[in-house]
Amino acid sequence: MAQQLASAKKQQDLQVQYSNYKDTLQAIAGKIGDIEQEAEEHKLVLETLTPLPSDRKCFRMINGILTERTVGEVLPTLQTNAEGLKKVLEDLVKSYRSKQEEMEKWKKRNNVQVVQQ
Repeated sequence: MAQQLASAKKQQDLQVQYSNYKDTLQAIAGKIGDIEQEAEEHKLVLETLTPLPSDRKCFRMINGILTERTVGEVLPTLQTNAEGLKKVLEDLVKSYRSKQEEMEKWKKRNNVQVVQQ
């Protein structure tokens, strides 16, 4: 009886730990999707503004406030932001892969087999 309870408890703990891994992976994947979308938006804006004269007027949304700037003022900031997004995206992908490898090692170590329903 006690052994059955211990086995059930271990199974429950493994299920909780598996769910935590899956939730973490889903959260990272969601962040990756958001960053990819934002990076794509930056790319489109950069492609649109780059051929324009640097003294041309443009508008930029900063914290919900529309500000008037010139293309020459906005381009360097956008390029810096795009590079930052690229770096964040690389870090998130590394984090995702690392967590996925950790989960696979955990599954092997605990002899966990996932049953799809």
